[in-house]
Amino acid sequence: MRTRELVLRLFDEAYEKKTWHGPNLRQAIRGVSAKEAAWRTDRELLEREHRALRVVIEKVLDTPRGAKLLRHIYEVALHDVYHAGQIRLLRRLMA
Repeated sequence: MRTRELVLRLFDEAYEKKTWHGPNLRQAIRGVSAKEAAWRTDRELLEREHRALRVVIEKVLDTPRGAKLLRHIYEVALHDVYHAGQIRLLRRLMA
């Protein structure tokens, strides 16, 4: 698998694809009420910004600078995984 494909796959998995680590970020916020989301999370903003960031990542991976940014792109995807876990924990505590 090419690096570009791997990076985009990791980014998509962390946010919305089937994962090995449990719920992805999108699954973690499923069922969060508007009141709960208003407390600290805006689901529409998250969705919009994630899509916009993915477009930028796709473009930058096709440039010479893309290789220099790979670590940061990995970190963004893993950050989503981290937050998915935190959200799941908070939801259990709220129950």
